[in-house]
Amino acid sequence: MKLSRRKFLHLAAGAVALPALPRTAHAQAYPTRPVRLISGFPAGGPNDLVARSMGQWLSERLGQPFIVEDRPGAGSNIATEAVMKSPPDGYTLLMVATPNAINATLYERLPFNFIRDIAPVATIMHVPNAMVVNPSLPAKTVPEFIAYAKANPGKLTMASPGIGTPGHISGELFKLRAGVNMLHVPYRGGAPALNDLIGGRVQVFFGALSTMTEHIRAGTLRALAVMDATRAEVLPDVPTMGEFLAGYEANAWYGIGAPKNTPAEIVNKLNVESNTGLADAKLRARLSEVGGGTILAGSPADFGKLIADETEKWGKVIRAANIKVE
Repeated sequence: MKLSRRKFLHLAAGAVALPALPRTAHAQAYPTRPVRLISGFPAGGPNDLVARSMGQWLSERLGQPFIVEDRPGAGSNIATEAVMKSPPDGYTLLMVATPNAINATLYERLPFNFIRDIAPVATIMHVPNAMVVNPSLPAKTVPEFIAYAKANPGKLTMASPGIGTPGHISGELFKLRAGVNMLHVPYRGGAPALNDLIGGRVQVFFGALSTMTEHIRAGTLRALAVMDATRAEVLPDVPTMGEFLAGYEANAWYGIGAPKNTPAEIVNKLNVESNTGLADAKLRARLSEVGGGTILAGSPADFGKLIADETEKWGKVIRAANIKVE
């Protein structure tokens, strides 16, 4: 039987469309089993708490458990590699955070390229960091601190939770922008660094405002600046770093990612449900408890731009400061 050209094209178009049907149906049914949301840091920390808040919301919305799995180690690289090597089916997700952007330059031989191998799903929030000093330091403002550091080159000690951590890199950015020289003292985590700062064994620390607010209010630490674009609601009298060093920002941020090639329908479904959650008063309240952060709703493309911009920004700092991890 000889087919007319019109009928042939109609049948061919239908044949092409058929493979897309199961994919679309699969995305509409997603998820049909539990989903893992992997965090690269220990339980009880900000990454874990944000992941659990979002996981609970997504579980309630999508009818399947979103199970938070903490896989700490190597600055979140262990968790990231596990997700990057997982099937791109939406059942293994990553709690993405600032260290992912830092690690892209900090580590020379990663088994993945984060920007290439991640499918950005949704931004969640960013949390303000702050520059704090021991109250015994004469400097009471950022300009006074810069002047004091320049008058005492290499004598001030800057504590951090470890080499290559956001606190360390934020401090290095400050050194570059302010033109000061300070001795970096890495610790094994933020708690021991803060203990020594309060005890006067080190002089300055750059870290999450949420972990230091009570110490600042009690007077055991002095906040010189928050490192957000705007002043923090919890400490409105503390200026931003940008008021002294134009354009300086260094905040923690969080989002959800998936392995590359995860179907766009699944990514978009997760994005819509995440953004719906970020508009919900109860979820916003839970997230604010993590550290008074600012909600960051947006598209997968918005998140992709944030990751790319932060990777470029911190890459410049790491190269300029010649930071190496052992």
